[in-house]
Amino acid sequence: MHMNVAPHLLTEDRSEYERILDEALRTAQERPELDGAGTRLTPAQLRAMALNATTLITTAAAGEYEHFVKVREAHRAASNRPRTQAPDESPGAAAVLTTLVPVLAGTAAVIFLLVGAVIRLVAPGAALGTAMLTAGLVFGALAAAGLLCAGAGLLLTALRNSPAETGAPDDELVRARAAWGHALLERGLIPFLHAALAATTDPPPRER
Repeated sequence: MHMNVAPHLLTEDRSEYERILDEALRTAQERPELDGAGTRLTPAQLRAMALNATTLITTAAAGEYEHFVKVREAHRAASNRPRTQAPDESPGAAAVLTTLVPVLAGTAAVIFLLVGAVIRLVAPGAALGTAMLTAGLVFGALAAAGLLCAGAGLLLTALRNSPAETGAPDDELVRARAAWGHALLERGLIPFLHAALAATTDPPPRER
């Protein structure tokens, strides 16, 4: 039943057109300009007429529809655009370094501290034991610093990869769709339905 689709009305928007039309027919009793809906013409008749006159009706809101389509295409292009990564942001080397440094430094710290402690027990006055303990403390500090750097790197990566300005494009798209729907209803559908009803005379009263 999709006849005479306006050239500028895309197929994906046909359902929205029909939804607005059905809403106009459902609330026809609330509009004085649609007096006679249901008596002069049934909702089914009015709906069929509006579907057949889609080209004429949608032309009344062509400007709003063109803007809506442009906003939607821009939104889709932004959503489908692949993320680019700068050369100095290669995740491979950075991930390996931030993972290996704390592990290697922590392992070295444990080894040096254990060996230093054993030497101090065996030979309390040996300088080697003190040197081992000092080296263990140094590697322990490196391990702690590495853990801090790794945590900071993960946080920066999460912030960098999070979508910016979430909601803004969607809000613009919603406003554009609403503007088109309002113009389609008020300048297209309602005037057409009013004209269709005005051109139809009341049915003659039935004879008793």
